Amino acid sequence: MSGIARHRIFRAAGDFSRRQGFRGLRILRRFARHEHGATAVEFGMVALPFLAMMFAIIETALVFLAGQTLETAATNSARKIMTGQAETWDLNKFKQEVCTHVYGLFDCNKIQVNVQAYSSFGAANMQRPVDANGNIVTGFNPGKSGDVVVARLMYDWPVFIPKLDLADSDRPNGTRMLIATVAFRNEPW
Repeated sequence: MSGIARHRIFRAAGDFSRRQGFRGLRILRRFARHEHGATAVEFGMVALPFLAMMFAIIETALVFLAGQTLETAATNSARKIMTGQAETWDLNKFKQEVCTHVYGLFDCNKIQVNVQAYSSFGAANMQRPVDANGNIVTGFNPGKSGDVVVARLMYDWPVFIPKLDLADSDRPNGTRMLIATVAFRNEPW
């Protein structure tokens, strides 16, 4: 093959590759100018943080609702002790009373109760009722007329999204312990 023929072949190949390059650039420019689907791409980038934030808000609201419900159940049930109506009750009877106030939000079998009587408010133990192994300490001592009583309801609330730890799980099993405490002096009866 002569030099001129070889030159023409390389020149034609170069023109072809240049034309293909320009064609590729044209397609790229046309793609960049196209705005159909930009909203879908932007939503795809924002969707995960948005959904995580929504789940965080919902889980936090559920924890507050459960805590308030447990507080209300503790207050209403403790009135029975304060007025002497629960003087002859045992732990199970008091748990039944608590279950009438939780409205299906809790599993009544998992609610733990610790009711202790003291001689004065200064002598009352307000520490978290958990032993060294992390087990919840339960008991029922409603005291007698004039005693100071501390009634606690505890519940291990499940954390629905444990990987994000949105509800601040504080137990080894990945749950959050909700505690409702009521301190009062028994009325004279």
